[in-house]
Amino acid sequence: MIELIQQRLTRYEEGVNENSLKEIIQEIALFGLWRAGFFEVAAFQGGTSLRILHDLPRFSEDMDFILLAPEQAFSWDRYLSRLLETLNQFGIDATVNDRGKLDSNIQRAVIKDDSLVDQLDLVLYRGPPDRKLQIKLEVDINPPANSGFDFSFLDFPSDFEIRHQDLESNFALKIHALLCRKWDKGRDWFDFSWYVRNRVGVNLPHLEAALMQTGPWAGTNQKVDIDWLGTTLAARIDTVDWTGAVRDVERFLNSIERDSLGLWSARFFRSRLDVLLDYIVRS
Repeated sequence: MIELIQQRLTRYEEGVNENSLKEIIQEIALFGLWRAGFFEVAAFQGGTSLRILHDLPRFSEDMDFILLAPEQAFSWDRYLSRLLETLNQFGIDATVNDRGKLDSNIQRAVIKDDSLVDQLDLVLYRGPPDRKLQIKLEVDINPPANSGFDFSFLDFPSDFEIRHQDLESNFALKIHALLCRKWDKGRDWFDFSWYVRNRVGVNLPHLEAALMQTGPWAGTNQKVDIDWLGTTLAARIDTVDWTGAVRDVERFLNSIERDSLGLWSARFFRSRLDVLLDYIVRS
């Protein structure tokens, strides 16, 4: 099976690095979770879902999921044995550990592997040879209401199907992160620009439900409409340290995308916000 992974790596035109290998493990992990029945109760979401399902042009480190319905008793343990078995079948001698609750709503598991680099013929590998690869899996066990879902078929490492958030709901949670995260994460803003470029709408009821759960609006009766969204995002854009945001995201991008980071400023993202509001109003 290791030959299948070797063949997959040929798609990385700028050479193989640590992120390339992590992405291979992520894809095989999705296959393992499907085999374990995970997508009967949960959906894929976040930056890695955009990368794998929609060709987002940046690497994403972690794999994020949400349950279809709240389940405080959820545990990764029931899925990890099949996940580990799948990784082993493809020559990845990994460990997978349930790390329990990250906070009141997030359950985390971690995949660790230090075998893949040694097994592959990585002539173009540009990473440290002895680096242990680590991927976090996090699932929201108390997801905000009103999400939409889609299904997609994937064909690596074999044919399978996963459930995932639709783009409008995924965008809603990205905006929640932009408004509520306590530091300026450039990856969030890169994704925001990507959503706008692709004319993705926002699931406002899902955003409102998320804001009521966590962040400065939690427990309030804040109504989320287009006017509130525009005013609040504009105010947030004016507070961002754009130099720090660029530093955060640049290592996850290819050379073409990195060139565009020179545009990042409050003026640039206010223009992106104007485009977003315009096509939401028109739709």
